[in-house]
Amino acid sequence: MGKINWSRVILGGLLAGLIINVIDFLVNTFLLKERWAAAMEALRRPGTMSSPQIIAFLVVGFLLGIMMLWLYAAIRPRYGAGVKTALCAGTAVWVLACLLPTLTPMILHIFPRRLMAIGVVVGLVELVLGAVAGAWLYKEQSAA
Repeated sequence: MGKINWSRVILGGLLAGLIINVIDFLVNTFLLKERWAAAMEALRRPGTMSSPQIIAFLVVGFLLGIMMLWLYAAIRPRYGAGVKTALCAGTAVWVLACLLPTLTPMILHIFPRRLMAIGVVVGLVELVLGAVAGAWLYKEQSAA
């Protein structure tokens, strides 16, 4: 069992994070922009995000990608390299980072349930795609 190749975890994680951030940008800017603005204004919050908020979400996207690739590298010796293991890592991160945190605002009706459901589905797509792409870049270090 090889050691985790941290440079490849970071590289693959950044690729995964890029995919996460691009999909988030496209969906939230073009598909859900008005819905998010209305939901935020209903909470008496600004309907648009500030630059620091956008930067924070970008950082979170890259951190999710790196964490997902770390998980892929950690479970790879047990499940084997490839798409199936990447799907497991992506789905696990999706459950912890998207599905479970969304349940409370949905149950409490803080945001519209349809808006939250769309976010959860989009999160699954972007995390799974990011995991597969990042896993494609991940290689174990060869034994010396």
